[in-house]
Amino acid sequence: QVQLVESGGGLVQPGGSLRLSCIASGSIFHINKVAWYRQAPGKQLELVAAIIEGGSTNYIDSVKGRFTISRDDAKNTVYLQMSSLKPEDTAVYYCNAEVVTRPGSNGMEYWGKGTLVTVSS
Repeated sequence: QVQLVESGGGLVQPGGSLRLSCIASGSIFHINKVAWYRQAPGKQLELVAAIIEGGSTNYIDSVKGRFTISRDDAKNTVYLQMSSLKPEDTAVYYCNAEVVTRPGSNGMEYWGKGTLVTVSS
């Protein structure tokens, strides 16, 4: 079994910064794709940023230039550095990863339980 645990959320003023972390634990052979999603109150879940196979990164337009996704495979950790935060960034942020648990097997998708980011003065 694989668990993803997010941390780093909290209350921050507009213009501030936060760094979210997501640590994967359990039976992990390799982590393929990783991503951060968010769900704002009353809105649908949306993909914020992702690192796809090959190492390319994707971002939604509203966070380009402000957010940076990165990963540390030695620590099985994914980060989301967020700066110049805006009230519209307020949401629960979820970590998502495709994990291969043993050699030769297909990757399976796992989710964390989320961490709340509130941007308010």
